[in-house]
Amino acid sequence: MAEVKAGDIVHIHYKGTLNDGSIFDSSEGRDPLSFTVGSGQIIPGLDKALPGMQVGDEKTVNIPAEEAYGPVNPAAKQPVPRDQFPDNIPLEVGTQLQVQTQNGQTMPVVIDTVEDDQVVLDANHPLAGKDLTFEFSVVSVDS
Repeated sequence: MAEVKAGDIVHIHYKGTLNDGSIFDSSEGRDPLSFTVGSGQIIPGLDKALPGMQVGDEKTVNIPAEEAYGPVNPAAKQPVPRDQFPDNIPLEVGTQLQVQTQNGQTMPVVIDTVEDDQVVLDANHPLAGKDLTFEFSVVSVDS
């Protein structure tokens, strides 16, 4: 049986958990996740765990934040004057919003802090700064 190598398209079933054991993502009940090994399509820590595996192999890997979604970037938190928000938008910590960047792209943000005169929006990935654990199995490989 061939071993997984860079450039192969792999199909895996997985479960991702945080340090407290809570599940943040899983392929259970869905098609396997498919991607090209070594292409940067998935987080580096998971990508690096695949070479050498074979169809049917299972593995659990602990991935530090630096090899996952990176550390929290303080510059990704931006204060916005409170009066810039329409009245129909609930200004509650944790509310997810879509904002438009200067070049016209849409970017997801989360309300981090609500103050009297401003609202701090956080554009960090929700899993930034978190160590992750993945349990996964190789379903198939296309060389």
